[in-house]
Amino acid sequence: MHESCGIFGVYAPGLDTARLVFFALFALQHRGQECAGIAVSDGTDVHLRADPGLVAQVFTEGDLAGLQGHAAIGHTCYSTCNSRRPATPQPILERNGPWSAAVAHNGNITNSASLREALESSGHQFRSDSDAEIIAKLIVTSHGTTWKEKVSSALRRLQGAYSITVLTPDMLIAARDPMGVRPLSLGSLDGGFVAASETCALDHIGATYLRDVQPGEAVFITNEISSVQQERNGRRAFCIFEHIYFARPDSTVEGRLVYEARLAMGAKLAEEHPVDADLVLGVPDSATAAAIGYSRASGIPYREGLLKNRYVGRTFIAPDQRLRDLGVQLKFNPLASLIKGQRLIVVDDSIVRGTTTPRVVNLLRQAGAREVHLRICAPPLRHPCALGVDMASEWELIAARKSVPEIQEYLGVDSLGYSSVTGLIDAVALPRELLCLACFDGDYPLPVQMGLTSLTTGSEVK
Repeated sequence: MHESCGIFGVYAPGLDTARLVFFALFALQHRGQECAGIAVSDGTDVHLRADPGLVAQVFTEGDLAGLQGHAAIGHTCYSTCNSRRPATPQPILERNGPWSAAVAHNGNITNSASLREALESSGHQFRSDSDAEIIAKLIVTSHGTTWKEKVSSALRRLQGAYSITVLTPDMLIAARDPMGVRPLSLGSLDGGFVAASETCALDHIGATYLRDVQPGEAVFITNEISSVQQERNGRRAFCIFEHIYFARPDSTVEGRLVYEARLAMGAKLAEEHPVDADLVLGVPDSATAAAIGYSRASGIPYREGLLKNRYVGRTFIAPDQRLRDLGVQLKFNPLASLIKGQRLIVVDDSIVRGTTTPRVVNLLRQAGAREVHLRICAPPLRHPCALGVDMASEWELIAARKSVPEIQEYLGVDSLGYSSVTGLIDAVALPRELLCLACFDGDYPLPVQMGLTSLTTGSEVK
């Protein structure tokens, strides 16, 4: 499962803004590993460097030295929801007469096709299929004599999920959609200001957290902060997978430390699905805290029975066929002497297609596990995401095709327990009406089109 991307912005005259963004993007690398980019404003113009690759692969010391300015934005990404093409490097820079703006975007614009068609009919040509390019073109071509007017006009035309940073020659802008699907936080740094997808990026550069950007708010940053609030006619829809999987455990999201939420998820699983066993293991890294929570609540010892190679998957060198056949063994290695003869409770964050989990189970069986009891933090995923998570189509989701007992048999585990929706909400400790749970219950926060199926609030049109 891939989330769209991580974004960062800084307005800090007198500081090396490109270098600040570079190091902040390291903290957000988990949100996207296909492309990285930085745009910098020198007060007169916006300059850009963006390419495929990890942050450390895209930028050299010379690149950063050449990106000088008082404000900058950065981006690291995967391809967007339902895309079958490689990700487009961002930020994306657009110009229209005297107006220039670079945009970094996290989310999925559900009316992108109609917006693109309208822009093309007005004579605009596109270089990519990126939503960020649509947003950037909308901003520089919208009516208005100030950036506040132009950005506000553009945002009113967008539907779906977006957290964005926008860089103009003299201003940093941070904005979030009215549903508040993706996180976006504000911080202060040496008299300047920063915006980030996660608070861990603020910590990495020594910035102080101020507050979250509110759903529907556009924040305009120079030497001071002002904002414009869109009218909010719809519901909130914060993606609960930020707490389950996407966000780093050291980030605070919607006022809740992710690590604490994952501990509580594990404790709730122990309450809902107890089993007699010898050890609790977590599938690293996102399920580690949940496994510790399960262990504490159950009294069953926690052990690191699976070690993860964190560098597999972060290279552009493809394995040969023999190594490809090893599959998950390239990523995980079991501690056989610890596992042999033991009854294991294995905690994982989610099951999407059901392709990787059987391989993990098989690894544990080969290492000598006597029993494997699988516990999953997320309830069964039965519906695809329309708001920016590259999850799977409905027919690919194993829980959309099989019952829980059938999934248990398919995975080859001795027992299988998913968190209930109510149990997950209790663990996250956020109001149900604030959250998007559509991947579990099909109750989409807005009408969207995905393939041949029209997905609306709680209904399906064949």
